[in-house]
Formats: sequence, structure tokens, C-alpha cells
Amino acid sequence: MRKSFRVKSEKDFGNVFHSGQSTANRQFVVYKLKKEQAHFRIGISVGKKIGNAVTRNAVKRRIRQSITELKPQIESNYDFIVIARKPAAEMTTAEVKKSLIHVLSLAKIYRPNEEDAKSEA
Repeated sequence: MRKSFRVKSEKDFGNVFHSGQSTANRQFVVYKLKKEQAHFRIGISVGKKIGNAVTRNAVKRRIRQSITELKPQIESNYDFIVIARKPAAEMTTAEVKKSLIHVLSLAKIYRPNEEDAKSEA
């Protein structure tokens, strides 16, 4: 994922945390903040409670991979932060993607295309 798609600065993270709305499921918490921009930006936070550095980096890679695959269905005018919870450490990439679809749908950031809607029915 290109750097232009990332929330990197501490100021931007704080802005989304304090001004944004949160939504959660068992594996992830998502904070979102509406902005006027060409594409969405994402920040990923995986705390030390999740595991050692190897585990945390693996979780971040799975989240980034899932977001990259879901990019066309994600609303473009948002900054959002994904915070991983403890169960995310034991999840496969497919499970992470399914859980992210769930939490992003709850946050009203994800809009499924026709193929996804047909496969769920």
C-alpha cells in the first residue's frame, strides 16, 4: 500500500481518535473521520498485548493485505484507524479479511459490490 494511503503522523492519528467515531467487533476497533480527499487513508495500530514484534508485524501485514484487496469497495473520503485486538494474532489472512469486512460494514465505510452480495446470499 502506497504511503499516500497511510495515516502516519501523530497529529493525524490524534485527530482521528479524538474527532472520529469508533466501531468495533471482537477482533478490531475502527475509528473513522470524514475528510474531503481523493482516496481513503488508513492507520494500523497493533499493541504489545498482541504479542512479540514478529507477531505484531504479521498481524499488520495481514491487515494491509486485506485492505489492499478491499480497496475498490472502501469509501474514499475517510481517514480511518484499525486497532487490532488480541484474537487477531491467531487469525489467518482470510479470517482477518472477513472480520475487517464486518467491522468496516458496521462503520459504514465498506460498500460491497454485486459479486460479494451474491456470494453471501
